[in-house]
Amino acid sequence: MIHRERQGRVSVLELEHGKVQALDLELCAELEREFESAAEWDDTDALVLTARGSSFSAGVDLKRVLDGGPKYTEEFLGAMDRAFAAVFRCPKPVVAALNGHAIAGGCVLACAADYRVMAQGKGRMGVPELSVGVAFPWLALEIVRLSTPVEHLQELLYLGQTYDADQALARGLIDEAVAPDKLRERALAVAGKLAGQSATAFALTKRQLRLDSLENWKRHQASHDALVRLQWTNPDTLERIRRAMDAVGKKG
Repeated sequence: MIHRERQGRVSVLELEHGKVQALDLELCAELEREFESAAEWDDTDALVLTARGSSFSAGVDLKRVLDGGPKYTEEFLGAMDRAFAAVFRCPKPVVAALNGHAIAGGCVLACAADYRVMAQGKGRMGVPELSVGVAFPWLALEIVRLSTPVEHLQELLYLGQTYDADQALARGLIDEAVAPDKLRERALAVAGKLAGQSATAFALTKRQLRLDSLENWKRHQASHDALVRLQWTNPDTLERIRRAMDAVGKKG
């Protein structure tokens, strides 16, 4: 599901899970394992997170949510939370190289990185959760809030808009938009520059920037995410998910 390749002191992690790297229980568990262990990789000073194919990640595997029932959904939401947290608090620099669509949970995963480079083209980025009918887990929403300029936050969240690379750059969702054939090269260059900094100084700075968010997550997680689990497994929500999937299928 995740291929690791070293480029000097940078580790490139490539997602390969189905056609669009949809987030499910297994991929989230693998993301958590990789990023929790990354702090101990002596051969790595920075990471690039990207994917194979035409999508970075098209978000949650909603079919698994519909087929798996409440037990799967509750387990999955917990695993997704832990995966986002592992990326978000990784002490080493993380550069997201968005090779295509980064939608919903895929967008949150990208936003959990420290720097985002996106390939220009057909790929879209955004968090249309409310359009689908599902609520954000606390940490997912906090990650998006922290990485999005306040003047664009309501448009992004409430309207469920998705953007191409140039539009995402204009709204501060990404740091650079580059030609597809330059994506990996540029992401490695940024990661290499970050790897050249003091590892201790970077880790402490990152911790200062994100500590309040992680501490608030611990405080609010139990109460808020219990409501999220109830909302995701509500029959009305499941019907909204079915309709959203049907609409996508008709477009396809």
